[in-house]
Amino acid sequence: MKRIAIFASGNGSNAEHIAGYFCQHAKARVEAIYTNNPKAFVIQRAGRLKIPLVLFDREMFYAGDAVLRDLHTRKIDLIVLAGFLWLVPGNLTRAFSGKIVNIHPALLPKFGGKGMYGMAVHEAAINAGEVESGITIHLIDEVYDRGKTLLQVKCPVMSGDTPETLAERVHQLEYEHYPKAIEQLLG
Repeated sequence: MKRIAIFASGNGSNAEHIAGYFCQHAKARVEAIYTNNPKAFVIQRAGRLKIPLVLFDREMFYAGDAVLRDLHTRKIDLIVLAGFLWLVPGNLTRAFSGKIVNIHPALLPKFGGKGMYGMAVHEAAINAGEVESGITIHLIDEVYDRGKTLLQVKCPVMSGDTPETLAERVHQLEYEHYPKAIEQLLG
């Protein structure tokens, strides 16, 4: 049985969707949800799903190895970033090389990098006059949104779109494709 850890910083809708996808899975399950935000709604989702929650702060994540040790204790095989906003430190990217996957709400390399998340991404795509947007599922490295692309799925940017209407279409792509891409990555 492959063990998945989900890292999330906010609402956690993708985390919940992924956990639901794997709850009765024969080959993988979500072992824990990790968050850096004590006010994140993902905490309530983890509780409702009866998935262990690991709350950590900046010092635990960047200055020590508490998070890495916890991941090893839980025998985690894959880390899934689902709306996690901090850059993952080198000790984790080295220990889990090729085993940390992220989803970005745009077609990278466009609209990626530090500060490009949530509505800011959709607003940037609309303001740039893009005719399509979508999702990028990729492995991560030490630079925001730069790792190897595993899958891109497109959707149209329609005239009259607001960041919210575009976000809704992009979210539907995330819910449909991210769990399947994770499953494929696990083999």
